[in-house]
Amino acid sequence: MEYRKVGKSGLLVSELSLGSWLTFGAQLDIDNAREAMREAYRAGINFFDTAEAYASGMAESMMGEILKEFKREEVVVSTKIFWGGNKPNQKGLSRKHLLEGTWNSLKRLQLNYVDILFAHRPDPEVPMEEIVLGMDYIVRNGLAFYWGTSEWSSKELEEAHKVADRLNAIHPVVEQPQYNMFVRERVESEYRPIYEKYGLGLTVWSPLASGLLTGKYNKGIPEDSRLAKFPGLKKHLEENKLFSSENLKKVERLAAVAKKLDTELAQLALAWILKNENVSSIILGVSKVQQLRDNLKALDVKDKLTEEIAKEINSIIE
Repeated sequence: MEYRKVGKSGLLVSELSLGSWLTFGAQLDIDNAREAMREAYRAGINFFDTAEAYASGMAESMMGEILKEFKREEVVVSTKIFWGGNKPNQKGLSRKHLLEGTWNSLKRLQLNYVDILFAHRPDPEVPMEEIVLGMDYIVRNGLAFYWGTSEWSSKELEEAHKVADRLNAIHPVVEQPQYNMFVRERVESEYRPIYEKYGLGLTVWSPLASGLLTGKYNKGIPEDSRLAKFPGLKKHLEENKLFSSENLKKVERLAAVAKKLDTELAQLALAWILKNENVSSIILGVSKVQQLRDNLKALDVKDKLTEEIAKEINSIIE
């Protein structure tokens, strides 16, 4: 397992990490979640990600219970604030919700602090000065060590940094975007000047495009699959033209590349992301411990991705 810096910060996270979206409290009960985290830790994973919105807080509660088994200084824990409830001040990035949401998350996690606190989405209804100062207060008061963003545009990130400069506030160090073979533009193009100017780190989610890049959907949707259990996710993928006949054909061609390397398609897709030097960590989401074990094999595939293989992959996905 390689440990990479989160942007230009001194924080080191495992190149593969374990998340809890659509799994903890939804597909995994406490016993299976504990087994997954233990397996991840044994494999060298030190980074665990969650959010106040996941399973309406249950994911944080489950993770917090399991984290009691680990030495706090040996793990990196992140959570995200935006959707904390349905009342007017229970969502968004107002100073009120940033602080109350963080306090509530820490209670559920049974922690005094998280290592990274993410603004789960941008909030155009709140002045950037309020967001930056809210995060600055949280970090300076030890509720989090670093702060970051998730699915913010390069324009919004630039504004946050400029405001932080002007107010002498702590800057964000990391962004959590979707990134996989089918979703590339933001990570590979839009953020390019942000990496160079501010040293942005990335903890990326949906590396397998919600399972499309495993090949499991090429012959229909299995009953026990994520798309079968979460119809809203399938609709989202269709609306964003990810779940399409064109992409399924690409998956077949990518599977042939994986076979040539004597590996599985999912492992190839993860190894391809690991070759991106701007990625600090890939967040894995698993509904079975065996999936985690299979995904960890991507570490052995990384070195097989020669320049020639990379060109072949790019010719398929571009």
